[in-house]
Amino acid sequence: MFLGLVLFLCCLGLGQAISQIVSLRRRNVKHRERLLIDLGVKDAGVKKIVGFFHPYCNAGGGGERVLWAAICAMQRNDPNVISVVYSGDTDTTKEKIIEKVKARFDIELSPTTLHFIFLQSRHLVEDSAWPRFTLLGQSLGSMYLVWEAMTYLVPDLFIDTMGYAFTFPVVSLVGNIPVGAYVHYPTISTTMLSRVKSRTAGHTNSASISSSPILSRGKLLYYRIFMYYYAHSLRQARFIMVNSSWTKGHIDSILQHKDPLLDAVHLLTPLVLLAILSRRRSECPTSARIVYPSCDTRQMAALPLSGRERVILSIAQFRPEKDHAAQLRSFHKLLELYPEYRGQGLVSVKLVLVGGSRNTGDATRVENLRTLARELAIQDQVEFVVNASFPQILDWLSRASIGLSTMVDEHFGINVVEFMAAGAIPVAHASGGPLLDIVVPLNGEPTGYHATSPETFAEAFHTVFKLSPDSDLAMRTRARTWAVQKFSAEEFEKGWDESGWRKWL
Repeated sequence: MFLGLVLFLCCLGLGQAISQIVSLRRRNVKHRERLLIDLGVKDAGVKKIVGFFHPYCNAGGGGERVLWAAICAMQRNDPNVISVVYSGDTDTTKEKIIEKVKARFDIELSPTTLHFIFLQSRHLVEDSAWPRFTLLGQSLGSMYLVWEAMTYLVPDLFIDTMGYAFTFPVVSLVGNIPVGAYVHYPTISTTMLSRVKSRTAGHTNSASISSSPILSRGKLLYYRIFMYYYAHSLRQARFIMVNSSWTKGHIDSILQHKDPLLDAVHLLTPLVLLAILSRRRSECPTSARIVYPSCDTRQMAALPLSGRERVILSIAQFRPEKDHAAQLRSFHKLLELYPEYRGQGLVSVKLVLVGGSRNTGDATRVENLRTLARELAIQDQVEFVVNASFPQILDWLSRASIGLSTMVDEHFGINVVEFMAAGAIPVAHASGGPLLDIVVPLNGEPTGYHATSPETFAEAFHTVFKLSPDSDLAMRTRARTWAVQKFSAEEFEKGWDESGWRKWL
C-alpha cells in the first residue's frame, strides 16, 4: 500500500514536470524571437545563442575576467553567436556592466551581440541564506535559480562559469541542450573530506564540528552523499575546462568517483529515475582540460620594475576564503619581528588591501578587518581600497614591491599573475595554483616565494626587502617574463577554442 502510494505520487510529480517542461519549450520560441528583435539582429536563422550562467557577473573578480574575456573573444571571432549572461545583479543595467568591465578589466564588449537576463532568486545561492548545510542549500538554490533562467530563455549551448554543477541536470532535462563548464574551484573535494576525517578545523569545517567525533561522522556521511551527486552533476557536461593543475586533479578525481552502495540505493528506490534520465556513463567526460585564465598583462608588463615603494599589496575580493585576516596577522608579525619597519620612516612598510565588495556580507568583513587592524595596532600602516577602478589598481601595482596572496588552496590565483606581470614579487600561500602553476622557477631560478604561516610570510617579506638591487631586479624580471609568456590573453583564447565548444552549437 505504502509503496503503491509512493509510486503514484512519483508518477504524478513526473507528469506535472513533463507538462511544465513542454510548456516552457513552447514559450521559448517566442522568447528567442523577442530577444533577437530587441538586439536588432538580422538573419536570425543563422544566429546561435550561448548562455553563460554567472549570477555574480558584476563582482569584478578573476572569475569575472574569464567570463568577459571569453565573451569578448566570441564577439570578435564568432559574429553569429549571441552571448546571453544569466545574472543576479538586479541593481544594475547592461550599460553599467559594460562600463564597469571596461573600467575594471579594460575589456571592450559590444552591446549588439550581448544580452543580460536578470534573475530574481540569487539570494538562494548566498551563503548567508544557508547557515547550516550550506553546500546543500546553495546547490539546491542554484537548481531553482537556473530553472528561473530557463523560463526566460533556453539557449543553444549552456556554459556555467561560476561552478554551479547542480544546474547541469536541470538544464539538460529542461532544455535538452548541451552543457559546458569552466570550473574555477570544485564545490567539494577530497581535501575537504580529509579535513573532516582528521577533524581539522578550518573555513569549511568549524571548530564545533571538528571537536565532536559524532558530528564529524555525521558530516562525513553528508559529504559522501554530496560528493556522489556532485560527481553525477559534473558528468552531465559535454566539456569541462579548469583553470589550474590543482583544479584539474580534483575535478578528474570527482569525474571518476564511484560509490557502489549509493548506486545500489538508486536502483532499489524511485531514485532510479535519476539514472534513467541521465546520460550514459560512457558518454560522460573523464577528464578536464586546463585553460589558464585570461590575464591581460600588456599594461602591467609596461610598468617600471625599479623605483618600487615599500608596499605589500593584496588584490582580492573580500570573501572569507581569501583570508585577509591572515594578511593582517602576517604583517603584524613582520613589524613584531623587525620593528625597524614600523612608523613612517624611510624603511617603514605599508600594507594595502585592494578588493571588491559584492554585498553586505563583504562590507561587514571589511569593517571586521579594520577592527582587527586596530586590535593589532597596525592601522596606521594599513590601507583599504574597496571597489577600485582599473586605473587605481594599475597605480598600486606600479608602486608595490610585494604582491601578497594568503588563500589556502587557491584554485588559480589570477591576482598572483598580475603581481608578477606588473613587477611585484609574489609571496603566496604554498598550495593550489600559486604553488603548482604560477610561482614556479624559470630556468631554475625563483620567481617569488611561498609561505604557510604568519611567521613564514613575515620572513618572506623581510627577504624581499633585503634583496640586493641586482637580485631584486633579476627576480622581478623573471617573474614578469614567466607571467607574460604563460598566462596571456592569447593563450586563454587558444585554450577556450580548443575546448571544442563550437561543435555543440
